[in-house]
Amino acid sequence: MSFVDWIYSSYPNPSINGRWGWLHITVLLLCLVLIVLIALVFRKKSEKTRRIVLAVLAGAILIFEISRRVINLCKATDYSLNSLLYILLPRPWCAISCWGVMLAVVCNKKCLYNVASFTGLLCVIAFFAYPGVGFNNQYILFENLYSIATHALLFVSSVSFITLRFTKFEYKNFWKDLIYLVVIFGYALLEIYVLKIEADPMYFMSGNDIMNFLGLTYTVYLTLYIILLIVYVNLFYLIGDRKQIFKCRKNS
Repeated sequence: MSFVDWIYSSYPNPSINGRWGWLHITVLLLCLVLIVLIALVFRKKSEKTRRIVLAVLAGAILIFEISRRVINLCKATDYSLNSLLYILLPRPWCAISCWGVMLAVVCNKKCLYNVASFTGLLCVIAFFAYPGVGFNNQYILFENLYSIATHALLFVSSVSFITLRFTKFEYKNFWKDLIYLVVIFGYALLEIYVLKIEADPMYFMSGNDIMNFLGLTYTVYLTLYIILLIVYVNLFYLIGDRKQIFKCRKNS
């Protein structure tokens, strides 16, 4: 295998079932250890120091994101507008969440930290529970490394936003977070219907893999999708805003 074969991921790479194999488990454990270490070492440091930690994590994601795009541009043969958008723009929800992490660190806004945290964590829960990429080939070529590394960094970043006290989940400010979440779904619809670069980036369209795996009709699936998303998001605010909730209940 030459370096070009590796970096272009062009070397023959047979499919295997690497889910919950040694590499999958090792990466997951390393993420958990790194999350705990970051929390223990940096939680009580100054805001400047804590932001440097997040900047390092976001910078690592950016390196992988830029590298993949440069590589894909170099090996592309079609340079039409649609092909360039397909290569350059973040398409699936995990990629969108990675760019959300970087945006949050650059802008340093609570609402961006909040949404980047719970959306990123949702993506990595789905990925590490049942990874469809990264661990599914015999060799770890660049594409495999990219998938594993960006999901691992997304996991560490999403939790570190919380443990390093950059998030603040309050119902009184939920409308700001909701606007950002609506923008994400709007971007997904733009990808599907206008740019036509991704068929179902956030798994809410009919005929997706999850719906087929569960054997549900689209109506049932979409209903469960909405309910579970509402419950999942509210968990962060119920926990984060619990003092205010208990205070309101006591006063009433």
